[in-house]
Order: sequence, then C-alpha cells, then structure tokens
Amino acid sequence: MPMTVVSGRFSTAFLPTGFSLSRVLPVKFPAQRHVVFVSRSAHASSVSVSAETNSNNEKNRGEKKILACPICYNSFAWISQPNGLVESGASGAQLQCNTCKRSYSGNETHLDLAVASGSKQYSEPMPLATELFRTPLVSFLYERGWRQNFVWGGFPGPEKEFEMAKDYLKPVLGGNIIDASCGSGMFSRLFARSELFSLVVALDYSENMLRQCYELLNQEENFPNKEKLVLVRADIARLPFLSGSLDAVHAGAALHCWPSPSSAVAEISRVLRPGGVFVATTFIYDGPFSFIPFLKNLRQEFMSYSGSHVFLSERELEDLCKACGLVGFTRVRNGPFIMLSATKSQRS
Repeated sequence: MPMTVVSGRFSTAFLPTGFSLSRVLPVKFPAQRHVVFVSRSAHASSVSVSAETNSNNEKNRGEKKILACPICYNSFAWISQPNGLVESGASGAQLQCNTCKRSYSGNETHLDLAVASGSKQYSEPMPLATELFRTPLVSFLYERGWRQNFVWGGFPGPEKEFEMAKDYLKPVLGGNIIDASCGSGMFSRLFARSELFSLVVALDYSENMLRQCYELLNQEENFPNKEKLVLVRADIARLPFLSGSLDAVHAGAALHCWPSPSSAVAEISRVLRPGGVFVATTFIYDGPFSFIPFLKNLRQEFMSYSGSHVFLSERELEDLCKACGLVGFTRVRNGPFIMLSATKSQRS
C-alpha cells in the first residue's frame, strides 16, 4: 500500500500518498504555486517526486485547511527548495508561520508541531503521567499488554469502544477527525480503516508513541486507507489547528493523563467547528466516598504531584465541557470507565 514521505528535513515524514499539503495547510504562494508531495511504496526504496502547480489548483480550493502555527494559530507557508520541489535527500524542507515566522519541520515518522520543537537548549519536562508515555518501554508495551489491562477498569476493549464512539460521531461522518493523545495509534488505525472520515490525524506528545504508530502502520501490508492518515506531534493544550476547522476530536483513555484537562478541553472547543463532536474515554471515581472533604483534598494533592486526573467525577467532567463551550453532554458508564460526548455549540 503506497504511502507518502517528504524527504530532506521532512525525510520520510508520514504523509499519505497523493496527499497534497494544501489539504491541511492554508498555504499562501506566488502566482506559480508549487505544493510538494513525495510518494513511496511501503516496501520500495526508490522515491519519486511530484509538484502540483496552478493547473491542478482548482480541485483543491474546496478542500478544508486545518493546520496552523501552535504559537499564534495562524496559517503556514511551505518553505522548500528554490525550484519548488523537495528533492530526494535534499535538506531544509520546512513549514513556516505566515505571521510569526516560526519554522517547523518533520522527521522520519511525523510532523513535529509542538511549540518547543527544534529547540537546541530548552527542554520542558512534563508531569509524571505525561513523561511516562514518552519512554520507549511504555510506548512499546502499550499495545502489547498495557492497554489490554484496562478491561479491569471497566473498559470494553478497543473494538467495542470504537463502535460506541461511532454512534456519537454519526453527525460528523465524512469529515475530518483528530485522534488526540493517540498513543501507538490503536484508534487512529480503526478510524482510517473504517473509511468513515476524509482525514484522520494521529496526534500525540510522545515521540516514541508516534514511532510505534508509524511502525505498526508499516507492518500492516494491506492497510486500506494510509492515504487518509497523518501523524503529528503536538501538545494537547496547544493544538496546531485553525479555529473551527475540525469536525471531530477523539481522545481514548487519555483525559486522565492530561496535565490540565481544562486547558485541553478549551483547545478542543476552539478547534471544533460549530456542531463538531468531542468523544473521550477515561477513568473516573465518584462513588459514595467522593463527598468526604478530606478525601477531596487528598485527591487534589495526588493530582498536583502526579499530573494525573484519574479521580475526576462525572459531574466535574460535565461542568468542564460546559465551561469550555461544549453542550449536550452525554455519557456511558461501566464502573470507573466512562465514555463521554459533547458538541460545540452551534451559536459559537
């Protein structure tokens, strides 16, 4: 099954075959516009280069543009070689924000659109719950036993969770979807295989998780819709998408690991279009002891040190969605497991 890679500083970054960057980038070009993509068979060593010029522009004008600078949320320009092509082995291929001029690039597996990507000296450790999933060992184990153990917490299993999520996503089928905190891409692959979405973006902060996602994709020789799947590294609290550009956001078993659920859900609300759907699964604990005052204080202390919000209650989740402009909160529960859904207000 063909895939697309862009070489140079984008060397082998995972992009779909025939996938014009103009689909996701609101790019501004001179009169003779060149949009670059490189095609490669999953098993081929040779690389071919194609450029899209004005003769093919008309068919792309209706395609939705979604990617944006995570600093100023404005559109990107594609910085390439002088002739408009990214030659095989060429260096210097980048994306640049049209407003703040910040540049971003890709690597062998994904586009890196985190705010601090490419920094030489600066590093920013995240809370324990986030850093744990950046380690090579946990990334490797995630689909090799780690995620399967969630059944002990009431999770029905990936296939059943996918079917449940589809019910919530019916109003936006045919649109684009972000699989936020995708991990090794378990649900990203399910969304792409389903052929229910025009574009699937597998997004995670962990470089190692995205490498696992890339490797697992390449291991599936007959994967049907690689042309609809893009891998992106980004912070859930600073999403690199234009406001109101997304039809759906899915976050499977992730919300309890986010350093700030309020910042993340606010960002999700920002990037969803009016009527767009947010679907998430997480662990919650709001049983008969949740009203004891000292336990609430203990919970807050635990969250401040670990960065985990595993002890959020259903009422807190509903209140959070409402505070961030998401309406129509609904949920399905099974013990500590909850699948929730909310919709971006049509009045936004």
